[in-house]
Amino acid sequence: MMFKKIYFLFVLALPLQLFAQNNVLTGNVFDNDNRAIALEGATIRNLTNKSLSLSAKDGHFAIAANIGDYISFGRVGYQIDTVYITKLFPKNIYLLPQVNNLSTVNVNSIKLSPYLNLKNPDATPSRAVDYSKDRGGLRLNLGYGRFRKEQFKIQELEENQRYEEEISKNFNEEAIKKLLNFEIPDVKDFISLYRPTVGQLKAERPFNYAYYTAKAYHAWLRLPPDQRKLPSLLKLKN
Repeated sequence: MMFKKIYFLFVLALPLQLFAQNNVLTGNVFDNDNRAIALEGATIRNLTNKSLSLSAKDGHFAIAANIGDYISFGRVGYQIDTVYITKLFPKNIYLLPQVNNLSTVNVNSIKLSPYLNLKNPDATPSRAVDYSKDRGGLRLNLGYGRFRKEQFKIQELEENQRYEEEISKNFNEEAIKKLLNFEIPDVKDFISLYRPTVGQLKAERPFNYAYYTAKAYHAWLRLPPDQRKLPSLLKLKN
């Protein structure tokens, strides 16, 4: 009899021990376009601790979670949404209907930002980053379009930097002296006036530094002495 009582108390205490080890995130899942519609059967995944839950008929859900976990919400016919948990307050989740337009869109591959430590293969980087007004989480909609634009800008800056390094290597005092076989008086002013631009290098590949330097030197000689120290607004006439 005593053994049965101890076993019964152990069974009652087991759920309490489980919840003590993991906090619980609760909330409701709704349709984003018609927010009065609760979504039953939505899949809620904790990408951090691998736990899984489904929403009830009224859209209510509960899942083991801690602050710092990533939680994904998905349902057939809806886009998957991923939320980073900052607080364990109840949350309302609004899922966007899935839009398929294969006749006009051909997606070969999607890459997530390397700065986001997300391992969910279903997370869709299709919308701009949106900081959720709902308490308890930061909504990650992974602005892939903005990320691509930033990557193009970085690539352009890196390309321009390579051109600038090439110009500095081929249009300096030593290189000019070697090409013309003599030193130019006030060579620093000459360089500041006639240094090739990145646009000139992009328009002519490979760029002929010997021809350009000789042409620039003849233009330099035609300048009155008082104009040889003007800012680089002076341009070499083609």
